[in-house]
Amino acid sequence: MTFLQLVKTINGPGPLLDRMARRIGSLLPKGLYPRTLIIVIAPFIILQSVVAYVFMERHWQLVTRRLSSAVTADIAALIDVYESYPQDADATTLTNIASERLGLDVDFLPETDLPPPGPKPFFSILDAVLSDEIRRQIGRPFWIDTVGRSNLIEIRIKLDHRIMRIIARRSLAYASNSHIFLMWMLGTSMVLLVIAILFLRNQIKPILRLASAAESFGKGRDVSFMPRGAREIRRAGQAFLEMRRRIERAMEQRTTMLNGVSHDLRTILTRFKLSLAFMEEGPELEALRGDVDEMARMLEAYLAFARGDTTEQAVPTDIAELLEAVRSDLERQGDDVRIEAEAPLMVTLRPDAFRRLLLNLLANAIRHGTRVVVTATSDGRWLTLTVDDDGPGVPVDMREEVFKPFLRLDEARNMDSGGTGLGLAIVRDIARAHGGEVTLTDSPLGGLRALVRLPV
Repeated sequence: MTFLQLVKTINGPGPLLDRMARRIGSLLPKGLYPRTLIIVIAPFIILQSVVAYVFMERHWQLVTRRLSSAVTADIAALIDVYESYPQDADATTLTNIASERLGLDVDFLPETDLPPPGPKPFFSILDAVLSDEIRRQIGRPFWIDTVGRSNLIEIRIKLDHRIMRIIARRSLAYASNSHIFLMWMLGTSMVLLVIAILFLRNQIKPILRLASAAESFGKGRDVSFMPRGAREIRRAGQAFLEMRRRIERAMEQRTTMLNGVSHDLRTILTRFKLSLAFMEEGPELEALRGDVDEMARMLEAYLAFARGDTTEQAVPTDIAELLEAVRSDLERQGDDVRIEAEAPLMVTLRPDAFRRLLLNLLANAIRHGTRVVVTATSDGRWLTLTVDDDGPGVPVDMREEVFKPFLRLDEARNMDSGGTGLGLAIVRDIARAHGGEVTLTDSPLGGLRALVRLPV
């Protein structure tokens, strides 16, 4: 045995089984509701199939065999009477007895060859059972037809000098009412399945409401939520509400603290400005005033980044209208920006926060490029916003680093030249607060593309 064969023997069919399991898993539904339906319905269907099979294989076949055996016994008795006792010329007495007492239509044909065997039905067990009983009880050449006439069975048996033809009702040899059992079984199964599906939907709805509330909270939207459903689902809902309250309380405490810090620092800066106002004019005084103004701008940027815009409520907003308003404001400042957006383009978001995100991206693009193009599209689930420029761009290995707070590039492109290094950090913070993301890629204009994706 080679080493490769030994490895295959040790590994066995494990990888094949893993691939089959992954393949089956990829075909199964991914949602909780359809998976739970499968858990409920699959055992039910298997149980009904086993019951139906046992009924068909045991009860139905047993009843059919007994009925066929009784009919064959009656035919054998008629043959014995016909051969053992003197009869009238055309066996009228025997045929009358068979018709009135046994429900069989019997007549005698001249001696000829039996017809060739006809086609056998695929699902019927009557042919096999009746043939076995005729061979066992009568033991003569015979021919049967169970498909020519749906309600009748024709049997021909070759006697010594004649052909005995028997026509019997199909119900005498076949359990024809078994479909009633199947109809009752399927009918009650459908009723039970409908009831199970209705109850299951009521159990799934609280989970879907919890998931929707968590998703809305992650997008910065305030949605009322009340825990409902089973005890475990209510516990999960209460845990979500408690988590939301803790996050909101922490954000409120942070905002209160930052407001206090802002007030104290602004008071000190105001004192600096008053002191500078009483000083004599000179080059050094202008430099000090510039430093104070720079400190005020930095303070506002730091506080805006740390505070965010959590107090603003998300509302349906027309993105095309908002972009046009931003373009008009920039045009009055002497900046040229081209807007390409579908109209109307309604998205639920915080308009002031989104406006700040857009202004930060446009400020960087305008500062480092001569052409700026903004494109906004929606596929029904996501809003895709791109800001392209023809500037020097950002190195690929630094496109993730520039989103870190206070990071300022000194090489090909300084994303916050003259700023605080918080522009892109604020952009990503606002995008993620809406449940989206922002990334940097190469622009078709030759510079940098900022790609923002927000859920609609």
